[in-house]
Amino acid sequence: MLQDQQILRIPGPSPIPPSVQRAMSQPMIGHRGQETSAMLETISSKLKKVLGTSQDVLILTGSGTSGLEAAVVNIVQPNDEVLILISGAFGERFAKICDAYSIKTHQIDVEWGKAINPQDVKNYLKDHPEIKAVFSTYCETSTGILNPIKEISEAVHEASEALFVVDGVSCVGGVETKMDDWGIDVMVTGSQKAFMLPAGLAFIAVSEKAWNRIKTNSRPRFYFDLVKYKDNILKDTTPFTPALSLIFGLEQVLNLMEKEGLDLVYKRHQLLMNMTRAAFKALDIPLLTSDEFASPTVTAVQPNDFNSEDFRKVLKKQFGLTVAGGQQHLSGKIFRIGHMGYCSPADILQTISAIEIGLNLVGRKTELGKGTAAAQKIYLEQGVIV
Repeated sequence: MLQDQQILRIPGPSPIPPSVQRAMSQPMIGHRGQETSAMLETISSKLKKVLGTSQDVLILTGSGTSGLEAAVVNIVQPNDEVLILISGAFGERFAKICDAYSIKTHQIDVEWGKAINPQDVKNYLKDHPEIKAVFSTYCETSTGILNPIKEISEAVHEASEALFVVDGVSCVGGVETKMDDWGIDVMVTGSQKAFMLPAGLAFIAVSEKAWNRIKTNSRPRFYFDLVKYKDNILKDTTPFTPALSLIFGLEQVLNLMEKEGLDLVYKRHQLLMNMTRAAFKALDIPLLTSDEFASPTVTAVQPNDFNSEDFRKVLKKQFGLTVAGGQQHLSGKIFRIGHMGYCSPADILQTISAIEIGLNLVGRKTELGKGTAAAQKIYLEQGVIV
């Protein structure tokens, strides 16, 4: 194996397109200069399309978690009670952030691998009118679930006046997102997944209703004060020093998305998911999630006749292929394949072919080509370019 060749098929960070790498290597410019302002103006209009909003999209220098924390400290006022919808590790992260600020939380927990039921949310809110905000993940990275965010948002607004806050870090840019049409009050996402960049940028869009809450919120905050970001983006600048190299890359990412067309970006992610799932079904290896709620950006596989950690080590040793393991109580029980951002059908065919060899090397006798053929069939049915 070529020692420096790495094949990254994890749910973030995701591979970076060569043109984006080149963009990030541009010489540094002044972050308060006209060049930066012009770039931010262009980026802002294109980000709105990806998030499906007419609101300004705020850019924070920080990981996706910084965006989640910013949402909490801006939206939740002292003594407010909130509801957190937990379908995996990143729903739990919202709870941990709230706990750090001594916020009283209510929780709806579902079995990992299952999606949140909108009717359960509606019923809970009717019984707890004191709740001021609801927090949910769109794609739950730890399980490969895509929660029915549109329907959950409808349930929230039908049952209460609570604000609806969504973590879209592991899917926005890879799945359809219509923040305004779906009634989402705060949408948070990050740079290192479907946006095909290194970690280091968080993107936040806020509804008018949510801005009214933020502007009257007495909770202290400084770097995460979204009012500062709002005031500055109106002037095509940022309140604090931006990660300019990442923003160079972001401009090129948005150019690539625009050139491909957002509808085709989403169609490609759906195709990658379908190819991956078809392969494991053909190999008779269980998937953690149902087809109905499977995410187009990550697939979770739950083997019952081989050790997933041994399997991951074999793939890494033989091919330089990295797939992700499980988190928390699913550690050692599942592995996860990222297929988002800079990922093509050819990448999935390569991955499945390597996986078939890896299965045999860990003693799981597998007919070579069976999973690959299933993925190929899906491509011929759904992906042929005409």
